[in-house]
Formats: sequence, structure tokens, C-alpha cells
Amino acid sequence: MNILPMPAGLTWLIWLMPLAAFAVITLMRLLPRMRDGSGVAIAVMLGVVGLSAWALLTLLSGQTHEIAAPAFEWLAAGTVRIGFSLVIDPLTAIMLLVVSVVALMVQVYSRGYMHGDRGNNRYFAFLSLFAFAMLGLVLAGNLLLLFICWELVGLCSYLLIGFWFHKPAAAAAAKKAFLVTRIGDVGFLAAILALYATSGTLDISELHLLAAAGAIGGVLLTWICIGLFLGAMGKSAQFPLHVWLPDAMEGPTPVSALIHAATMVAAGVYLVARMYPLFEAAPGMLAGVAFIGGFTALFAATMGLVMTDIKRVLAYSTISQLGFMMAGLAVGGVAVGIFHLFNHAFFKALLFMGAGSLSHAVGTFDMREMGGLRRKLPWTFATFLIGSLSLAGIWPFAGFFSKEEILGSSLEDYPLLFAVLLLTAFMTAFYIFRAIFLAFSGRQRGERRPHESPPAMLAPMVILAALALGSGWLNGNGWFSSFLGHGETQPFIEGFAEILTHPLAWGSLAAALLGILLAYLFYGARRFSSASVRERFAPVHAALKNKYWMDTLYENIIARDLLHRGLFRVLAWFDRTVIDGAVNGLAWLGISGGRAARRLQSGQLQLYGIITLAGIIVLALILVLMR
Repeated sequence: MNILPMPAGLTWLIWLMPLAAFAVITLMRLLPRMRDGSGVAIAVMLGVVGLSAWALLTLLSGQTHEIAAPAFEWLAAGTVRIGFSLVIDPLTAIMLLVVSVVALMVQVYSRGYMHGDRGNNRYFAFLSLFAFAMLGLVLAGNLLLLFICWELVGLCSYLLIGFWFHKPAAAAAAKKAFLVTRIGDVGFLAAILALYATSGTLDISELHLLAAAGAIGGVLLTWICIGLFLGAMGKSAQFPLHVWLPDAMEGPTPVSALIHAATMVAAGVYLVARMYPLFEAAPGMLAGVAFIGGFTALFAATMGLVMTDIKRVLAYSTISQLGFMMAGLAVGGVAVGIFHLFNHAFFKALLFMGAGSLSHAVGTFDMREMGGLRRKLPWTFATFLIGSLSLAGIWPFAGFFSKEEILGSSLEDYPLLFAVLLLTAFMTAFYIFRAIFLAFSGRQRGERRPHESPPAMLAPMVILAALALGSGWLNGNGWFSSFLGHGETQPFIEGFAEILTHPLAWGSLAAALLGILLAYLFYGARRFSSASVRERFAPVHAALKNKYWMDTLYENIIARDLLHRGLFRVLAWFDRTVIDGAVNGLAWLGISGGRAARRLQSGQLQLYGIITLAGIIVLALILVLMR
């Protein structure tokens, strides 16, 4: 492939352009007539998409295996040298395309969805700042810069979830997301400090070489990887740090499509993929990642079965699919996990946009207030159906290809994990088609007259629907895996035939079709009564509806009883009694000593002479006794 290679210096431009957009839009807020900064944000993100595509084509041309931007030294103190570097390798190039394309689609969609909102400029400024943070996280060539951008992503998530801060639920959700993800970030920071203390470097490529050579290994490396994975668990909402993501749906729906479906929550998966050589070298670490991912996938899918808010159904679906990705990384390698991340970004962003289009039409996210919308919202229905088929893993949609690879990778070495993931695939098909039948079939249950969304909202949905249909074919002949350094490409017809003739492909497809059929019988044809099932299994339904009481555990038992009423009261008593008591005691000694000394200063010369004479006598006696 003959193509002009992208200059390495433009890598900094990919990162810094959204920061410039943030600055410009922020300044526009100060001008009374400049109230719409969406054009600036969209134009800049379009430029980022172009540069990201150029970088990908440069790597595909075979002229170089990575594009390394000129680094600069950030800190120099004695022998300590810490610099910032940006690197585009195949993994980075894939993630750049995902982040920039989805961000562009969300910004275009937001022009219609957020039209008329008084905080429009603030919203697009925050979106641009988030893009800057997420692109820096992906491009970072060392862990320090990655961690800085990682924390900035968390800040932007807080700002966007709580965008409508006048709503108490949104403000509470923003704080919850910020605090829960910080728990994982403590482990991430500890791992970074341990790595630097052990190896003397934070350069990611150097750490890979050290891990491969065995210079970092054993129990220490396992603890370091546990710390890294804690950070990934927080960002990617893995059990038990998953509780923040469903509440984050209080933010604007385009924010859910961008941050909580396609990019931010994928940061944890990306971190594990980026540091994969360390996880491979750490004893037992990949097995732990696999089973936490598998458990999270099944655990979240069960809650998606009973939710009535369509955004919360998609939120639990996101947690479940992130578990799929983690399991895929552990059992199949970087290419398998990242391929599912790649496909999921497009179809899940599409589904969230579809949920926003439904809300735009009927004024609610409650599926019980929808129904009969297939003919009233034909474009929304068609695109939502494509996203749902992809999520369910139906051939030839994108999700089929990446799910089948994860299931196939788990079958031989982890049969229990395979069974868990196959059951999760069945549940996934059931709950997403439950949403389709409740929202689009039957009779209309709401009071509003529904209307189709404007072109600004529909156009991104159509583009994402095309990607949700076609992105899976990129690995039909092994190209995607080969690009990431796993395996080789083969003729497309052979690869296609191999997929369709493999028994596992038919098994996973059968599980998904069974889930769709069951959803149809319950919510489409109404052959079975969901109400009777709820009554018969009332304790199970209560556990699922109350999210296994995890919020109660965190907010009431841990936060309120153990911490606020327990540990924090003990610490407050210790602070008042011991710390303040010690300080107050020293002050009392000083004051009392001063008062005693003041009484000795009588101003009478005779008294001073007697005291001096007494002192001389005492000194003389001491000298005599010493001799």
C-alpha cells in the first residue's frame, strides 16, 4: 500500500486539538451572542478522525510498526528522569479510531438531542475535554501520563453525569461514580509506584521487555497486576465496583452513548490489553481476570432481565459485555478481547442513541409507557433492531463474530467459564429483545403522540448501524487479529467457511435465537405471562429488582454503619481526645509555666539577691560533693 506516512509530530495534534476546542468553547460562553459551540467541537473531532485514519493507514502500509512522537522531559531531579511520550502502535490505532468515530457521532447526535438546552456550550466544552483525556489515555507511552489522563477521564465523567446538577439524582450519581472509581484508582497508583520502585522506569515498552525477560516477576508482579486490575475494575465496572454505572444513566443520553458504552468504560479493558505482557508473566493473574470477567458478565445480565428503564437495561448490558471483554482478553489474548470492544463500541453507542430517540418521541425511558412505536418511528426501530441483533450475537452482525471468538477461546481450557458465557449470551438476547417487544410492538401505552427524531439524531444512528452490521467482518479472514500481531490472514472465503462450519458458531447462534424466541413468547405473542413468573419466583425477582441489594450494602451498611457511625466516629473521638488533647495539654503547660515564672518576677532586689545566693550555695555544694 503506497501512502504518504503521517509525520510523527502530528500525533501531538491528535491529542491537543480537542483541548483547543475546549478552550475556544469555554471562551465563547463569555460572549453573549456565541451560544452554540457544537460546530467547533464537531469540526475538531472530524479532524481527529481524519488524522486517526491516516495513522491507521500508515501502519497498514507496512512502512513502520509504530509512530512515536518526539518526547519531552517532564521531570528531572538527580537521577530521576520522567518524560511524556505518545506512541501509535496497532492497538493504539484501533482505539483511536473507536474513540474519535464514536465521539464524532455523539457530538453530531447531541446537536439535535441537546437543542435548546441552556447549558449547550458547557456540554460541548465538557465533551471536548473528555475527548482530550481519552485520546491522551490511549496515546500515552508511559504509565504516568496514562494515569494523569485516566484521572482526567474520571473528572470529565463526573462533570457529564452531573451535567444537570439541579437534579438531585444526577448530582448523587456523579458523586457515586467519582468515589467508586477512585477506589480502584488507589490500586492503580500503588501499582505504578511499585513498578517504578522495582524497575526505575514507567515507559510501557520497557516494562513489557522487563516482564518478558523475567526482570519483574513472582509474587511482586502478581501484586502489581492486582493493583492494575483494580484500576481497570473501577473504570470498566467489574464486580464488585460495578455499582456506579447504572446510576450514571442520570446524565444526558448522548453522554451514556459516549462515556458509559463506548469509551470511558472500555479504558479498563484497554489498560489490561496495554499491560498484557505483565499479566501474562504474573502467576495465576489471567485466570483471575477470566473468572471475574465471566462472573460480572452473568451477574449483570441477570439484572438486565427485569429492569423497566431502557437505559438501565443497556447499562447492565454494558457491564455484562465488559465482563465478556475481560474474559476474552484472559482466555484468547489481546486481539480477541479488543475485537469485541471494537464491535461493542458501535452497536452499544447505537442502542443508547436509540433509547434517546425513543425518549425524544414519548418523553420517558420507561418501557411500560411505550409500545406500538415500530410504525411511528421507522428509522429508530430499524437502527435499534440492527444494534440489538449485533448485541445478541446473530449472524451476520458484528457481535456474532467477536462473541464466537471469546466462546471458542474459553471452551478448551475453561469449560466452566464457557458455560457461564454461553448462558450470558442467551440472557443477553432475551433482555434486549424484551426491550424491543415492549417498546416497538403491541399497542401504544403512553399518552403523548410520538414523532420521529430529527435528521441530526438519525444520521449518526444510521452510520453506527452500518458499522454494527459490517465491523465484525474485519476479522472474517483473521485480518484484525493479524494486525494486532496474533495469527495470520487467510483467504476470505476460507475464513468465512471456517466460521460457519464450526459447531460452536451454531451453538452460540442457537443460544441467542432461543433467547429471542423466549422474549417473543413472553412479550411479543404474549403466550406466557411475565406477571405469573414474577409471582412464582418472587424472591428471585426481588433480588434482581433490588440489584442484589449491593447499593444497600455499600450505602447503608458500609458507608453509613461501618464507616460513618463506626470507624469515622472512632477517628473523630481519637482526633478530639488524643490529638486535640495533646495539643491542648502542651498549650496548658506553656501557659501554666508562664504564669509561674511571672510570679517569680516580683521586682524586689532583695528577693533576687537571695535567689542568686541560694543558687551559688547549691552549685558550691554540688562541686564539693563531686570532689
